[in-house]
Amino acid sequence: MKKHGMVPEHSFFQAISCCLLCILPDKFYNKVEEGSIVLKPSKTFSFSKHGVQVEGERQSIDSDIVIFATGFKGDQKLRNIFGSSKFQEIVAGIKDNVVPLYRDCIHPQIPQMAIIGFAESISNLYTTEIRARWLSHFLLGKFKLPSKRSMEKNVMEWEKHVKKYSGSRYRGSCISTLHIWNNDQLCKDMGCNPRRKKGFLKDWFLPYSPADYAELD
Repeated sequence: MKKHGMVPEHSFFQAISCCLLCILPDKFYNKVEEGSIVLKPSKTFSFSKHGVQVEGERQSIDSDIVIFATGFKGDQKLRNIFGSSKFQEIVAGIKDNVVPLYRDCIHPQIPQMAIIGFAESISNLYTTEIRARWLSHFLLGKFKLPSKRSMEKNVMEWEKHVKKYSGSRYRGSCISTLHIWNNDQLCKDMGCNPRRKKGFLKDWFLPYSPADYAELD
């Protein structure tokens, strides 16, 4: 990474706690060495007549297809769902890029709308799936949402804990270091035992994985 100027400013532990860690495809840097992948770190770019002009580069990059990998800034995507500036401010807030979602799914002021996929962790697929199951239980009437005030209080408490572990690089959508605690809350809502392993010794000493939640009813 150092050879190609790809060492990030944040540490590995900050990356884990703030969901800034990415998993590269197999033999990624081998492809970089071969020249089939060219890295061009840049904060901005623009389109030219025949491709893309990268900041700091004299020549543009001739391109047939440009793919925007815009999986970040989810708060802006949620804001843009609404045409009303009032609802834009309600759904995404105006500080710290925080989207105040109860259980990372339901906005206390818009309980008719559920958002799946906003929460981030090291394994986003299972993070999203367990919330989808939680939502299906709610839609089937297996539990009810608390009052608006209770949900808002829970959101504030959750934000406080996440900030404590994330530090200066806090991102409101990241639950990486607290995902087991978060899953415990979802399991309790669904009426499932949050202790997913057989035997208290395994529950105490073995790490949790997506497979532990595979048989949630």
